[in-house]
Amino acid sequence: MNTDKRRPGRRPGSADTRGEILTAARRVFAEKGFDKATVRGIAREAQVDPALVHHYFDTKEGMFAAAMELPINPQQIIPVLLDGPREEVGERLVRMILRLTADEKTRAPVLALLRSAMSNEQAVGMVREFFTSALLYQVADRMGVPHLRIEAAFSQMLGIVLARYVLKLEPLAGAGQDELVEILAPTIQRYFTG
Repeated sequence: MNTDKRRPGRRPGSADTRGEILTAARRVFAEKGFDKATVRGIAREAQVDPALVHHYFDTKEGMFAAAMELPINPQQIIPVLLDGPREEVGERLVRMILRLTADEKTRAPVLALLRSAMSNEQAVGMVREFFTSALLYQVADRMGVPHLRIEAAFSQMLGIVLARYVLKLEPLAGAGQDELVEILAPTIQRYFTG
């Protein structure tokens, strides 16, 4: 009788299994992109059971956000955008993006990822796949909005973030959040309601 039974999911001898999974996830996402990377493939790369990956990260999207050190997780953002009146989704989107980017701790990883995407073809593919598949198209499909419209809304907000924090255009860079919401929300809302 074999008394050396291994418990499923965890390898013996590793104190930082979560960190090893994130390292493996970074390699797999970099090699295959967001869409083609799988939880099983990441588990295989980390030499752990896929159930352990799910233990630390509920979804592939959550694992990507953690691996890229993003302050956003689609599972948290999508409900914020979808909960509430449809005629206020533009305002919710603008407020959420301005709030996320106002804090240096949450803004820095996003800007780092965007800068990488602008200069690295592999990074741009990974960023594009993540934002479209995991976030934008999820919202668009649930709201019945064409993908082109949600991409246009996102691109406008991306431009605001870049102008505000990378180019530091004044008076945009120094404007208050409420002032920007008042200016931007009606335009962003039109993308969602036509």
